[in-house]
Amino acid sequence: MSTPDSTPDTEALRALLPAQARERLQSLRCAEGTVTLILEASGLSARDRAALEIAARKALLREEDIAEVRIAFMADKDAGAVKAAPRILAVGSGKGGVGKSTLSTNLAVALARQGLKVGLVDADIYGPSQARLLGTEGIKPVAHDKRLVPVASPWGVPVLSMAHLSEPGQAIAWRGPMAAGALTQLLEAHWEDADVLVVDLPPGTGDVQLTMLQKFKPAGAVIVSTPQDLALIDATRAIELFTKGGVPIVGLVENMAGYICPHCGEESDPFGCGGAQASAQELGVPFLGRIPLDIAIRTQSDAGTPPAAGEGRQAEAFAALGQQVAAWLDSTAGAESN
Repeated sequence: MSTPDSTPDTEALRALLPAQARERLQSLRCAEGTVTLILEASGLSARDRAALEIAARKALLREEDIAEVRIAFMADKDAGAVKAAPRILAVGSGKGGVGKSTLSTNLAVALARQGLKVGLVDADIYGPSQARLLGTEGIKPVAHDKRLVPVASPWGVPVLSMAHLSEPGQAIAWRGPMAAGALTQLLEAHWEDADVLVVDLPPGTGDVQLTMLQKFKPAGAVIVSTPQDLALIDATRAIELFTKGGVPIVGLVENMAGYICPHCGEESDPFGCGGAQASAQELGVPFLGRIPLDIAIRTQSDAGTPPAAGEGRQAEAFAALGQQVAAWLDSTAGAESN
């Protein structure tokens, strides 16, 4: 199948593709063992795209000279109407260690299960985790028209993260302007097919948050906290930052609330209970509910299988959160254009 210089022939590679991929093929390039495909995505759901990407990648990697396959989907531009830019939903916290990234992943999946076209941006430049949480580690995004194309995930939520652009375990030691530039690259990618972008922000109120407010004003912000007083103090700072920036607060989520022992079934509250709800009432912002402290959330997340994509107590908690956020997005849909 290979030419004399050991580069596989593009027509031969095309023949390896599943029929649906061949029909949608816009471009195929092969260089130094890396194949880059651009497929047309009109009419495909996010899950269909993920399935097609997996099938195409599996077919091409059977060729011994191919070491990597990069696949991008481009939306149909023949529709005539100009699609509005996706609305940005920021997920923030005043401090680290409150489970913000896991909540961002599962909120995005929960919104997608309700029929929204959702993208996920991992804006935690220094500690990216969304590639692991969505099961897309090791996949490099391709560029089209000098902009990145989001990586499809098995859960119907395309994603972009610094983890897709850097080597595994690589320390990213950048000053503020470089981190802000990376955020811009992620947010200005090909998100045209998304209704909503869930943006997993780094902890705190630093350069990335300020860049977000100045260049990409979110439609709203979801604030994550654990129940204890220290976390709630920092969550209040995050709320203040968004409020000063003119960003509506969708609400406050109490994460890691309530632990049920898997052996005896007894429930306890190692981080306390009800603190976020009380703080939300004091601050005059909605309380969006509690997400339990559950080992299943940790193990499934580490395995790249978001609990929100399944069934059971954990999925129900994220589904309830997604329903509230979706209702807020629907109720404010026309406000930004007025």
